[in-house]
Amino acid sequence: MSQEMCPTRPEPTFSFTQGFILGQVSVVLLIAAFIKFFIFGDAPSSEVTASIRATERRSRTLAHKKSLLTLRTTNRPPNQNPHQQGPPLNKKKSNILRSGPPTLTIGSILHKTYYKVDSHQPESLDWFNVLIAQTIAQFRSDAQHDDAILGSLTKALNSPSRPDFLDEIRVTELNLGEEFPIFSNCRIIPVDEDGLAFPPGKPFDVNKAMREGCRLQARMDVDLSDMITLALETKLLLNYPKNLSAVLPVALSVSVVRFSGTLSISFIPSNPSQSTPTMMTFSFLDDYRLDFSLRSLLGSRSRLQDVPKIAQLVESRLHKWFDERAVEPRFQEIALPSLWPRKRNTRGGDDFFAEAEKSLSKAKGADISRDLRQAARSQVAAEEDARAADRVGIDRGDRATDSLRYRRRPRAEDAFAAADTMPGSMPGVSLDMN
Repeated sequence: MSQEMCPTRPEPTFSFTQGFILGQVSVVLLIAAFIKFFIFGDAPSSEVTASIRATERRSRTLAHKKSLLTLRTTNRPPNQNPHQQGPPLNKKKSNILRSGPPTLTIGSILHKTYYKVDSHQPESLDWFNVLIAQTIAQFRSDAQHDDAILGSLTKALNSPSRPDFLDEIRVTELNLGEEFPIFSNCRIIPVDEDGLAFPPGKPFDVNKAMREGCRLQARMDVDLSDMITLALETKLLLNYPKNLSAVLPVALSVSVVRFSGTLSISFIPSNPSQSTPTMMTFSFLDDYRLDFSLRSLLGSRSRLQDVPKIAQLVESRLHKWFDERAVEPRFQEIALPSLWPRKRNTRGGDDFFAEAEKSLSKAKGADISRDLRQAARSQVAAEEDARAADRVGIDRGDRATDSLRYRRRPRAEDAFAAADTMPGSMPGVSLDMN
């Protein structure tokens, strides 16, 4: 009866010891698989990674163009021609300034500059490469004598947006490279108001371009092969379950090895009604190539060197940062200053010292300016001393002449001797006429 009320329990297949050992072995296997495939796994080749990124950028650009075309068709009034512009604003114009012909259009600008969009050959831009090389060389020279760029980088890396799991970031190496970018194959193409190029293979229609709000855009190829390096050191902080539970030192070195792409530059005219200045916009097309060389060290005593997954993660973040700022459809916009001659923009003459302080570093410029001012003061003081010495010499010469005249007053014997002298002869010299 008791056996029917309390049935026997089935015995477990594994004992406690066997289950504990099995759990530990599974955790060890998971950790080993993570280390092997995530940390020490081989990263894909640079060619495969570049092609995948190029495909993603191209799909993103095409999606943006399709969305723009959709917005154009949906936002257009039903009875309005797609190429018809709204009525001009009736704004009172000044009758003093006579401009003569109307505002220059795209067609008139191309005609007056003898530039044919369909048949003009691309330019080499050799002169532009020389100017850019001089500017970059001066920038590198100033950076070697000034810690401004190093301080700016350190401040930017340690901004308030830095994550909590990162300790203070310290810059250990900064190399600005030795080579210069080469610009080539520059051409002028017309684009619409949204920055989209006209379909290739069709002749350029000036009247159609005017109706669609066309503007001119310069495109040029850029190629740079150099070694621009930035090395950092920081610590990964584990703040769970309490602050600073674990600390992992990290050293990272990032080098830009090569960059090649197409740079597009265009100008947006000013709008006097909205008080907006003339803007210069630039961006890179989505077919660019940016290669990095990354090295990493993890740990303090036993270090892991050049972990592939860390390099892949950092490289993807850098590409994302660049795509979100200067790759179409995004662009950078810079306001151009006024080109009218103004007194505040005048340099030279008395402004030499101020210009020297601006062009060179602050400390070096201040020292040079101080030395120049001291040399100028010394020269002025020497000239004043020379003038004072000349005045003193003249006064002494006048006193000596007066004393000499006082000492050589005529005496009686001199008067008798003067009777025997010839007129105009030296005093005290007698001439015997016998």
